[in-house]
Amino acid sequence: MRITIDEEKCCGAGQCVLVAPEVFDQRDEDGVVILLDAEPPAEQHAATREAAAVCPAAAIEVHA
Repeated sequence: MRITIDEEKCCGAGQCVLVAPEVFDQRDEDGVVILLDAEPPAEQHAATREAAAVCPAAAIEVHA
């Protein structure tokens, strides 16, 4: 699994951080997503997919 993010789309909702805090964080100054692990381990895959699904801006892409 490989993750990419589009910072231009991110609205800073923080849903990804709540669902997968091992993979995502937010910048302090504007709340834009920070990708902590672009290739998360298998135990993080379900949470990472859920984080992408709940992102209101569709800023997270999950590549198989």
